[in-house]
Amino acid sequence: MPPITIYTKGWCPYCAAAKDLLRQKNAAFDEIDIERQSERRGEMIQRAGGRSTVPQIFIGERHVGGCDDLYALDRRGDLDTLLAA
Repeated sequence: MPPITIYTKGWCPYCAAAKDLLRQKNAAFDEIDIERQSERRGEMIQRAGGRSTVPQIFIGERHVGGCDDLYALDRRGDLDTLLAA
């Protein structure tokens, strides 16, 4: 399974939903809370091509996008393929 990074904020319901889906898939992930680690916010924006909302999710080096993007990948069956790579 490729490494997964998710940039979050503690109070964000979309972040919680994205993490829940990843947990359902038994996918371990590295969570970076950009409120607690504010110096990482710029890194997130750069990696996400300018997107500044949370969550921002990366599977391997691929930028998946946010929560809606993650769920859309799952509905199409592409999330399992990405996680199995």
